[in-house]
Amino acid sequence: MMLVWLLGAIALVGLLGWAGLEWQYRQRAGNRLAFAAGQWNIEQFEAHRYQIVGLPELINRTPASEIMVPELTAETTLLSRGSLDGIQVQVAITTAHPDAEPRPDGYWFAYIVKLQKRTQFKVKVEITGPDLRSLKALWVRVHYLTYGPGGRYPQMGHVIVPLKFPAPEATPAWRDTPQAQVLPIPTHLLTHLDSPVEVVKRYVAAHAKPGDTITLGETPVAIMQGRWRHPSTIQPGWLARRLCYYFLPTSSLATACGLQTLVDMVGAWRVFFAFVGGALMKAVLRRGGGFYQLAGDQARLIDDVTGTLPPYDQFVVMGPESPQLVVDEIEKATGLGAAIVDVNDLKAVKIVAASASVRADVVAQALIDNPAGNADEQTPLVLIRPLQPS
Repeated sequence: MMLVWLLGAIALVGLLGWAGLEWQYRQRAGNRLAFAAGQWNIEQFEAHRYQIVGLPELINRTPASEIMVPELTAETTLLSRGSLDGIQVQVAITTAHPDAEPRPDGYWFAYIVKLQKRTQFKVKVEITGPDLRSLKALWVRVHYLTYGPGGRYPQMGHVIVPLKFPAPEATPAWRDTPQAQVLPIPTHLLTHLDSPVEVVKRYVAAHAKPGDTITLGETPVAIMQGRWRHPSTIQPGWLARRLCYYFLPTSSLATACGLQTLVDMVGAWRVFFAFVGGALMKAVLRRGGGFYQLAGDQARLIDDVTGTLPPYDQFVVMGPESPQLVVDEIEKATGLGAAIVDVNDLKAVKIVAASASVRADVVAQALIDNPAGNADEQTPLVLIRPLQPS
């Protein structure tokens, strides 16, 4: 009997020890080496030649481990309104480490990013060809290997650089609605290198008058905030893989990666209880939409792959962060009322956030026919001018 108790005690201690190790392991960050786009500039632009230079960063956010980067390369994709025949792209990477000189042969030597430190590297892209006027944007994908406590793990960073910029002073056509005139305003392809305030200043100032309201699509705002993730960086968990089948096929939560994006933002428990609560509301109260009410605003604002214009059609785009702060900042900087909106072709207008001077009823009515469009119009700004009472 004593032997049985002894073996049982040893088994219990072993089980508790294993559970403790597993719990500690799940709390550890692994290879948390973050990619940041840094500064990118078009340094030369001629009829037959572009030169774009960027200075991205790698940031070690692992609490107690150094992370090594044994390999780093970059590839590019050009987006154009015309053919890419005859256009050549060359990419060169030069290290810009704070404590090591770059090699003259351009070789990326294995580098250690120390605790809570960061390093930089220069990416130079040269584009040549007979006619570059149709080019719209450059998509750079940085592939890098992290080597550390999480093992040898490939990661990827994305940078999108606009190459074509509409003239801000160009005069688009105003459209009449029962309560206001609306003016869809084209911009360059917005990226995480832009800010909402600066975009409004650049493209709206030539057309706006006191009393106008400027509206911004919620997806372009989120894109400018860098709130988009490539599915290769999303690891769907147990919950997302199982619950995604219960959403309508047209929902952005109907894929494991789309739903996991929401789980990562609001937590697995909230998603689970929102799912259960939504099911009960539908079964007992005959009320739909309960999941979205319980899961929060972000549940409605996620756009899954194919949900927006290229190249963001390859990404999961989240809803904007702190939208009220964004619209308040725009009104303070420009004097225009500002609203972030979610509009579709089904005559649904949702005002995500609005500054103090905005009349919600006028905005909703002015946008009911979705003047910005849902295709590749690239008019993320719509200026609204209320009609004077007769």
